[in-house]
Amino acid sequence: MHYRTILLFGAPGAGKGTQGKILGTVPNFFHCACGDVFRSLKADSPIGRVFLEYSSRGQLVPDSTTIELWHDFIDGSTKAGRFRPEEDTLVLDGIPRNVPQAQILKDTLEVKAIFYLQCANQDALIQRLQRRALKENRLDDANLDVIRERQATYERETRPVLDFYPKSIEHRINADQPPHKVLFDLLKHIVKS
Repeated sequence: MHYRTILLFGAPGAGKGTQGKILGTVPNFFHCACGDVFRSLKADSPIGRVFLEYSSRGQLVPDSTTIELWHDFIDGSTKAGRFRPEEDTLVLDGIPRNVPQAQILKDTLEVKAIFYLQCANQDALIQRLQRRALKENRLDDANLDVIRERQATYERETRPVLDFYPKSIEHRINADQPPHKVLFDLLKHIVKS
């Protein structure tokens, strides 16, 4: 099955989760934040231990584990009636995280748009992550060295995902704006598609 999909894309702290949560409240949109799915695991479960091992260093969880967990979450959400693939648009945040994941998912995701949340102010990204660490008890956002490693991993492994998809579906959004203006810009593009 192909899932009609919108990708929220950008560096850690760009606001993907904030915008995804809002879009997920709109009828016929289903938000899936892969990082939230990982963080919801029990820390002493096998996959939970793998997630903590990698996230505590600012690295990506291996592709096979990520894809397996994502499929399980989507299947469970479909069976529970939270996600209705024939009616809903899937709003993805945090997957695919690299080109191999995009290749694995190419027969599953029908990507209609990519919203690239761009933040020119790197210091603002770091401040957002550190505030989030305190508010949401996210250990992967608390340590400055881990944040820098996450940003380097994003540049090295995640940013190339943009080249995997056609430029015609990519929409660049200024994420330095207040969240309500970012949402307005997103919605302008969604309404047109």
